[in-house]
Amino acid sequence: MLVRLPALAIALSLTALTGLTAWASSSAAPPTAECRSIIHPVGPFSWRPERVVLGVAAVPSAYIPQTVPSGVRKWPYWSKSGLVIRAHSPPVLVSVPRRWRKRVAITWGNVDVASALRIASCPPSSSLGAWNPYSGGFYLRSRSACVPLTFRVGSRTSTVRFGVGKRCT
Repeated sequence: MLVRLPALAIALSLTALTGLTAWASSSAAPPTAECRSIIHPVGPFSWRPERVVLGVAAVPSAYIPQTVPSGVRKWPYWSKSGLVIRAHSPPVLVSVPRRWRKRVAITWGNVDVASALRIASCPPSSSLGAWNPYSGGFYLRSRSACVPLTFRVGSRTSTVRFGVGKRCT
């Protein structure tokens, strides 16, 4: 009985350590698109936000028609689509819901392919006035998908759907 007690204590300690490590890795902060990654459109154009989420994120349209080969083995398809954030807004967290993370990834600003990213609070720095544009888009495992993304600003959240490469209801 005494021999089993130390083994049990070691097993419980390892289980607790494994759980703590898993918790720490899952709660790590997502990568951040910094202000320096705001793009600066040139030339005359007119732009007005059409699909605004939580009052601060002008998101792509509900239907994004084109996907192209990405050249990335894990994510063979790519659909370029900009994201525009209101200047001086609180940071915006954009994430792929957990159940979709093996099918879709995102990137905007200077952030590599990710399942979640944060857009920093930035002053106006483009020709769009009170809005800051970021290049990026969607990586997909299949040529098309009806993609949900969750946007969080402070304690408010909203899930928005995108038909990437196909129309979705």
